[in-house]
Amino acid sequence: MTITAPSIAQRRELRTAIPGPRSQALAERRSAVVAAGVSSTMPVYAARAAGGIIEDVDGNTLIDLGSGIAVTTVGSSDPRVVANVQQQVAEITHTCFMISPYEGYVAVAEKLAKLTPGDHAKKSALFNSGAEAVENAVKIARYATGRQAVVAVDHAYHGRTNLTMALTAKAMPYKKGFGPFASDVYRVPTSYPFRDPEGMTGEEAAQRAITMAEKAVGADQIAAFIMEPIQGEGGFIVPAPGFLAAMAKWCTDNGIVFIADEVQSGFARTGEWFAVDHEGVIPDLVTTAKGIAGGLPLSAVTGRAELMDSVHPGGLGGTYGGNPVACAAALGAIETMEKDGLLDRAKHIEEIATAALRDLAAKTPAIGEIRGRGGMLAIEIVKPGTKDPDAALTAAVAKRCHEQGVVILTCGTFGNVIRLLPPLVISDELLLEGLGVLADAFAEQA
Repeated sequence: MTITAPSIAQRRELRTAIPGPRSQALAERRSAVVAAGVSSTMPVYAARAAGGIIEDVDGNTLIDLGSGIAVTTVGSSDPRVVANVQQQVAEITHTCFMISPYEGYVAVAEKLAKLTPGDHAKKSALFNSGAEAVENAVKIARYATGRQAVVAVDHAYHGRTNLTMALTAKAMPYKKGFGPFASDVYRVPTSYPFRDPEGMTGEEAAQRAITMAEKAVGADQIAAFIMEPIQGEGGFIVPAPGFLAAMAKWCTDNGIVFIADEVQSGFARTGEWFAVDHEGVIPDLVTTAKGIAGGLPLSAVTGRAELMDSVHPGGLGGTYGGNPVACAAALGAIETMEKDGLLDRAKHIEEIATAALRDLAAKTPAIGEIRGRGGMLAIEIVKPGTKDPDAALTAAVAKRCHEQGVVILTCGTFGNVIRLLPPLVISDELLLEGLGVLADAFAEQA
């Protein structure tokens, strides 16, 4: 089959101001028909994308350091993804796996059983979005344990459905005005080394969380503990070593299902297949989405076979869950990760990007911390000499990068973190050029 993935020169080029006239015209059309509650980071409208470049409708080519929020890990329009999708879309677009099943769903579940942590028997159920995966993981945990309470942590982000909003910590823009939320959800402190008391270990931070959970809820009432191994929207927070392992042991000791939300951090993003692999932690359930399918909507809950099989037939599913075209895309994306060495590539990105960012931090008093793993890196921005968040400077730096043709994203509970999520196929040259634009933006603000 002929592969028609776009071929775009891998260079930044601005032919117009950002946004250009065609993007401005589309923005006017949008304002008449698209709900105001749906916002966009960039003021440009994309026409094509490939590798580390997004081309807009005015012909500007932008360096992509966002990957559509960690979705296009293998690059937009990856050739294997495109080839699989082209073949699949010509054969079956939909039958509903709950009506007439197909091989692609089974093949994705086989891959998930192989790649997710642990060598125990595992099974999967496929859905469409990360929020759906999280919601179903909680359903499975509640059903299997007969308990109701769910414990999440500070700075968490788990989605925008009613239950996942309850699990999410940040009010604006995700929760304000949308309540009441699902009940029996409790929150405990996480490990946030930059903001924790100086010298606090991962084990000590875990004991702090465990004590609060046991006092507020009672371990025998808790169905599940859920956490992003590296928190995404909360600020790319990497817990101190030992925190995840201590929380996992507490869960095991008390019959609590440990859910690792790997929606943003999974599938080679951090230099391992999953972020928990860095800590040697084996969750009971893993939720995945984003990078799993190279840009198509697919998500999964994968976990211990006895947990996954505890739910009665018909209790899990959804009309579009595990759509055959999305499954074909996932198989192509995973093949690219395996054959093109993207786990090692993520580690290389971490090495060169962290070196550049540390040089930047050495001459930028507003940078409080550089952190992250693999191709999931962050800069926390503070008022010099303090740990007080500086959301205004963060927004100004991001805006300047956008004007110069570099797509970067912000995050953090306090709105003061720049997050870097380049496609793992980006060239060293493009990555360093993008970081150079970021450095210039800081210098201009100073």
